[in-house]
Amino acid sequence: MHMQIDNRTDILGLVDVQPTFMPNGELPVADGDAIIPVVNKLLRRFDHAFATQDWHPNGHASFASAHPRKRPYDAIGMTYGNQVLWPDHAIAGTPTAAIHPAIDQTRIEVIIRKGFRSSLDSYSAFFENDRQTPTGLEAWLRQRGFSRIFLCGLATDFCVAWSAEDAVRLGFTVVVVEDACRGIGLPAPDGRSTIETTRDALIAGGVRFVDSAVLR
Repeated sequence: MHMQIDNRTDILGLVDVQPTFMPNGELPVADGDAIIPVVNKLLRRFDHAFATQDWHPNGHASFASAHPRKRPYDAIGMTYGNQVLWPDHAIAGTPTAAIHPAIDQTRIEVIIRKGFRSSLDSYSAFFENDRQTPTGLEAWLRQRGFSRIFLCGLATDFCVAWSAEDAVRLGFTVVVVEDACRGIGLPAPDGRSTIETTRDALIAGGVRFVDSAVLR
């Protein structure tokens, strides 16, 4: 079953397609670099695209190194809720924080940088992790007349998932292009991985998952 792209109202969103999240990066997502050719193929199908970049200062509060006796992937309580602590990554201005150089950026019309506030992490393309501080993307999309967002990038179970959830909450139609994403897959409380649990939650919330091959 094919899905027709309407370039008047559809837009492709690239979430954190940065070397920092790929093999040999500071916070590698397994097989993360395998999405690059798929993303470039999608960029040839869409007339319009936006991108996000994780963009952290040194010593960011989400880094395990900023907390004595804490290790990467530990979780702590922050003023805005539970926070997974990460290896230092996506340091603003560094080569690994750039959009991957192999990505064709011709049709990327705006880049949203997130996580630059030192005490507040940011997964979603729309809000910082307090779920209140906006990035400005919503207003940009509405002023441009986009109503359906196709998401790809890294990681499925964190920044892609939070972006999809917020987009639905804001009233957009959301499609995740599954073969153009990869996940981190931390252990979830029910014994599954966060990739599985977030996928189920997103589908229940109205997000559709498709393979890039069905897009026309």
